[in-house]
Amino acid sequence: MYNLIIYIYQLGVIITSLFNEKVRKMWRGERDAIRILKEKVDPNAKYVWFHAASLGEFEQGRPLMEQLRQDHPEYKILLTFFSPSGYEVRKNYAGADIICYLPLDTITNARRFLRTIRPVMAFFIKYEFWYNYLHILKHRGVPVYSVSSIFRPGQIFFRWYGRQYSHVLKCFTHFFVQNEISKELLGTIGITNVSIVGDTRFDRVLQIKAAAKQLPIVEAFASAETPKVFVAGSSWQPDEDIFIPFFNEHRDWKLIIAPHVIGEEHLKQIEKQLEGRKVARYSSLEHLDHLDPLENLEVLIIDCFGLLSSIYHYADVTYVGGGFGVGIHNTLEAAVWDVPVIFGPNNERFQEAQGLKACGGGYEITGADDFRRIMQRFIDTPQTITESGRQSGAFVQQMTGATKKVLSAVDL
Repeated sequence: MYNLIIYIYQLGVIITSLFNEKVRKMWRGERDAIRILKEKVDPNAKYVWFHAASLGEFEQGRPLMEQLRQDHPEYKILLTFFSPSGYEVRKNYAGADIICYLPLDTITNARRFLRTIRPVMAFFIKYEFWYNYLHILKHRGVPVYSVSSIFRPGQIFFRWYGRQYSHVLKCFTHFFVQNEISKELLGTIGITNVSIVGDTRFDRVLQIKAAAKQLPIVEAFASAETPKVFVAGSSWQPDEDIFIPFFNEHRDWKLIIAPHVIGEEHLKQIEKQLEGRKVARYSSLEHLDHLDPLENLEVLIIDCFGLLSSIYHYADVTYVGGGFGVGIHNTLEAAVWDVPVIFGPNNERFQEAQGLKACGGGYEITGADDFRRIMQRFIDTPQTITESGRQSGAFVQQMTGATKKVLSAVDL
């Protein structure tokens, strides 16, 4: 049944690729993967295979790859992606020796792929459970580890109709899960080779903080004699509809907006909501010989990628978008800078958001009234900002260490 579904899915991908550029890139990448491997694989090398579905999973696997390369340079690293949103962004990542798409999980593809690379071990990040790859790896005696995985009662493995498919989990040598609930759920289907180590993303955000960029434009903007700076990261229009009206009234706060979608239509929509304010786009300021005029700006719109994690450094209070859509974006990149983090209601699947709320460093809002209440509290009692930020930073620090726990438990 699984293989039939995979072939039907493959047919759907082929058809969709005729009309969708993203799917077309994925399909081409999957077809080219074996050729890339045959060209680049060193037959005398020992490869450790890391597989990440997309960019978020890559960030979770990155600390492991970099620590492994540092401690065990005798291994080469193969990194595969399923989604173009991961591969296209990280196809030139220097921390891996070979980077390619993972061919679709047919029996033929899995055999050809594994015959070509012959990995000595494999790490699947978070949610990846490819039936044919995993069964062939097990048959060949290759250790396979699931890292930063998290399980919930509603997943197919724990439903009556998914018990047959749940046997795929028995192919893993060990599970390094994020929480106790995941360990208990795996135990209900007889899987006990489980360790609770937490999430490697906490280690990653410390790396990001240590490598933060110096941003003279943002620094000049934020250095004016303004009481506070509010940074909204990865915001969508429903988020902006909440916080922009508030800061149109409270103009003594500096406002930095880094929208998730950087398109001209969206940027103009933001600027329209800020009518009457002194607003500038980041890209329009890069040509300035001196940055003194930036102190007079009220709002800075970040219209380029790659800066947000460093921009949070200049914030007194942060907002992370996505919580009024499919789910919040990366709250840890903000929290690591010892600042309060506000986010929308769609956060229940995000363990880090639950942790931030529990420690007093994170705040959930369901609408404009909640946002106004929280911000008014920060304004009335500024020490609340300091204390909440301290709790955010402490939470991140307390949750680090998963990378070392995983690698110390793996037979390298």
